[in-house]
Amino acid sequence: MTESDILKALSNVIEPDLGKDLVTLNMVKDIATEGDNVSFTVVLTTPACPLKDVIKNACINAVRLLVNKNAEVNIKFAANTNSNRRDNQAILPGVKNIIAVVSGKGGVGKSTVAANLALALAEGGASVGLMDADIYGPSVPIMFGVRGERPLMKDVNGKGVIIPLERFGIKLMSIGLLVDEKQAIVWRGPMASSAIKQFVSDVDWGELDYLVIDMPPGTGDIHLTLVQTVPVTGAVVVTTPQPVALADAKKAIAMFGQAQIKVPIIGIVENMSWFTPAELPENKYYIFGKGGGKRMAEEFDIPFLGQIPLVQSIREGGDTGVPIMMSDDSITQKAFWEVAGHAARSVAMRNANMGATKIVEVVV
Repeated sequence: MTESDILKALSNVIEPDLGKDLVTLNMVKDIATEGDNVSFTVVLTTPACPLKDVIKNACINAVRLLVNKNAEVNIKFAANTNSNRRDNQAILPGVKNIIAVVSGKGGVGKSTVAANLALALAEGGASVGLMDADIYGPSVPIMFGVRGERPLMKDVNGKGVIIPLERFGIKLMSIGLLVDEKQAIVWRGPMASSAIKQFVSDVDWGELDYLVIDMPPGTGDIHLTLVQTVPVTGAVVVTTPQPVALADAKKAIAMFGQAQIKVPIIGIVENMSWFTPAELPENKYYIFGKGGGKRMAEEFDIPFLGQIPLVQSIREGGDTGVPIMMSDDSITQKAFWEVAGHAARSVAMRNANMGATKIVEVVV
């Protein structure tokens, strides 16, 4: 077996999302052969790739079918998260992808989804930051157990820069880390928008594969400020199955789809899909209706990222400062793993197949 034999065989393995073969995509590295043994590395477009096993099996079959039926194939995986930024990168220069987590209304669990999505992406090997842009109702300090902590500052070329807190392997920033939690934030729109700008320009986020931004519910000033300030890769829409939540979620989809904004929706997450009591783990009670989020995804031809059940441990984890992804609740963790994997896959497809990610110019 030679390196050219292996490359020729692997040129028949198609990356499922990008639609091209691994060799053309330059995803095969470090080929080594000795007798019947061959090893190489496949460089994925995201650490959280949910199709890793599919790619692995396809590579093994290609080598054995086209090169040596007795080959012992050892495949390692690495990741180089792809990005499609075409702005001047003066803002957040080290951040490859920016994911805005949005909802049409409050109370659907948007912050819970944003927090656990960020943690699940990090668990998959990505470098991740979580920015709490819900100015009027910041929840990150409570959900991550950092109430009362304050971020440090450092001097960069004579300018004070905020250093994000780090917790559970991700970087955190929230207005709740800068003000007294007993103090109501009574700001007009321009002040809130200014705070969002500072969170991206005056915070040292460093090198990140993904910056997940927990947005306020609804549509308004802060949403417009964000897309005018940073190149948003795409938005994740969170909803519950009930019609009133779905109706508001459609407004969020419509906002990002407007001609002057055109930020892709990379997927829909249906939260509180069913209730499962701890003592009856096999039972599902569809309190808020059934399948509404999936039907909406089909209606708008948007990827459906997954369903999150309504279980007590999710609420307890958020209240005690240990999100469910950091607990031992394997069933709920699996649900967030699937959401994160599908989200990372959707981001990779968006970057490969859609126009450049850039700051938008909104005229309203």
